Amino acid sequence: MGVEVGGFFGLILLILNVWAIVKVAQSAASTGSKVLWIVLILLLPVFGLIMWFLFGPRG
Repeated sequence: MGVEVGGFFGLILLILNVWAIVKVAQSAASTGSKVLWIVLILLLPVFGLIMWFLFGPRG
């Protein structure tokens, strides 16, 4: 039972995920932390984005 995301919502989710990955890559976090967050965002697009927004590296 998977979650299918398509159409306009899918496009918005893709843009937000790319933005989150860029922000993670630009952050001052350690390399291991960056890799962990990027993998989480890529493997779990909706949940990973929410988790990054709440708990991810800042700055």
